[in-house]
Amino acid sequence: MQTYLVGGAVRDKLLGLEVKDRDWVVVGSTPDEMRARGFKQVGADFPVFLHPKTGEEYALARTERKQGRGYHGFTVYSAPDVTLEQDLQRRDLTINAMAETEDGQLVDPFHGYSDLEQKKLRHVSDAFAEDPLRILRTARFAARLQPMGFSVCRDTMALMRNMVKEGELADLVPERVWQEVQRALHEKAPGVFFDVLKEVGALDALIPELAKPETFGHGLQALHCMHIKQGSTAQRFAALLCAVPEPAAVARAKAMKSPNDCKDMVHLVGLYMGHLAKPDQPTLSPEQALELLEKADLWRRPERFTHLQETLSCTVNPGQSELLSQLDTAARLALAVNPQDLIKRGHQGKALGDAIRNERLARIKQALTH
Repeated sequence: MQTYLVGGAVRDKLLGLEVKDRDWVVVGSTPDEMRARGFKQVGADFPVFLHPKTGEEYALARTERKQGRGYHGFTVYSAPDVTLEQDLQRRDLTINAMAETEDGQLVDPFHGYSDLEQKKLRHVSDAFAEDPLRILRTARFAARLQPMGFSVCRDTMALMRNMVKEGELADLVPERVWQEVQRALHEKAPGVFFDVLKEVGALDALIPELAKPETFGHGLQALHCMHIKQGSTAQRFAALLCAVPEPAAVARAKAMKSPNDCKDMVHLVGLYMGHLAKPDQPTLSPEQALELLEKADLWRRPERFTHLQETLSCTVNPGQSELLSQLDTAARLALAVNPQDLIKRGHQGKALGDAIRNERLARIKQALTH
């Protein structure tokens, strides 16, 4: 029985980056032997165990063979005779297919260290084409490592283009796609993720609304701005789709099974952009401004409105920034209306509601005329 540190921990250690998670491969063992040593089995599809003290994952060496379509279309073989090299060969990129022995020796059968030095993201073998999710993973690693000078090698780009042409992406379930997109939105250069997908044709299949020239550039520029501001996932995703018409953007957010806060922010950014970006209407009437504030549920969720304003500051054109500033002032003044003051003046029932609305309108008008 031999144990090896594998994958991202080895890669990041060689790159001089902080190692956050450590994964291990065990060669020459069985599930019974692992359990006898106190490991807790957690893998249903293949033998993965948690170390009794550290809680780190230890997987028995395994091979995978494509038997059908989709994420579950693999037959996994795990036995004591599976070698470390066979286990590493099933991995996606060479820089993720290195291992380290218990005494610190590098095991590198697929020349991952050379690719680290040359700053190349290269597929390990043709088995890469068996899992379409690897297209997204490769794009995500490009988004993470591009600031260090990394790029996807030509052969791997060609392989991914061919996978897209053969319709492999149709087998990806929305939840898996969203998981990769969400992670990519927070990588060091998130726009690179979408650049790679666009270049291999995957964006047309996954987010076709974004692939159009009139939406792609604006979306990536807004995403970069939101990334600098360290925005949330919802803010980044809404910024990315800011140039897509609101109904289509919301439909895509739903189709991707994004969380509710993401769908809400996509809706609100699209709604506001539809009003703020009208070239024939450079201003808003107090009634229009109040309607927008009400649709944002400002009175009950002022914090979400603040996040909306932060996102819009990245999505609107410079010529609309003054209007956005006025809307911000209008929201602040309208939010300061105190219903208790109006009740003291004798307003109640429907009359109270009308009085609150009129007072908010008056303050919004004041903000829009200054």
